[in-house]
Amino acid sequence: MLYAVFMSASLPPFPPPQKPVAAPELLELGVRGQDPCLRADAARNRARLLEAAARLIAEHGAAGVTMEAVAAAAQVGKGTVFRRFGDRVGLLTALLDHSERKFQASFLSGPPPLGPGAPPVDRLNAFGHATLRHATESLELQIAAEPTPDRRFTAPPRRLLRGHVMMLLRQVVPEADCELLALTLMGYLDPVAVQHLTRQCGMPLERLEAGWTDLVTRVTGTEPAATGDH
Repeated sequence: MLYAVFMSASLPPFPPPQKPVAAPELLELGVRGQDPCLRADAARNRARLLEAAARLIAEHGAAGVTMEAVAAAAQVGKGTVFRRFGDRVGLLTALLDHSERKFQASFLSGPPPLGPGAPPVDRLNAFGHATLRHATESLELQIAAEPTPDRRFTAPPRRLLRGHVMMLLRQVVPEADCELLALTLMGYLDPVAVQHLTRQCGMPLERLEAGWTDLVTRVTGTEPAATGDH
């Protein structure tokens, strides 16, 4: 579908961008509908299950994490794990929750150039570098928690990242189709792509960061800041 859109003679008009009506909020990655104010015993059980899952990942990799294995490691019934996390993706997503929330906070409200206060191009460069580093630090877990194809572009965390890139692009190239540009740029930062380039192709992270800076420069028609690494 996306290929057909790019190859068509004329793109359909997009609705005018909507201005945000409130400050962006951090998105939780945990199971939808989960009560953030868990009872003390439920909170302890959840922490126990996550600790067991983390141990399994450390010992056997993300592939060794199954609902049955976590239940056995935590010495609880399998039904307890399913009730708490829904499925394996929900369990792995919960493990990513803490680091993801910290990452969201860094570009939504952290210090510049990643956070507010720097020129939008500098923020775009810093965002790409930080996203690449974040992906490589927890790559196996991110791949294991990859959304299903029908949720790949609609999962709230993915929408937040893409919306942030789109917001910055609109400040630099407001005449461009920033919705499609943001989708294209996010493809460069996709964990699956990062896995392929770093682990299968053997590319160093520095090359990916330099490639991101070059891509942003070409897309925005600007020059990168001369202040060195972000």
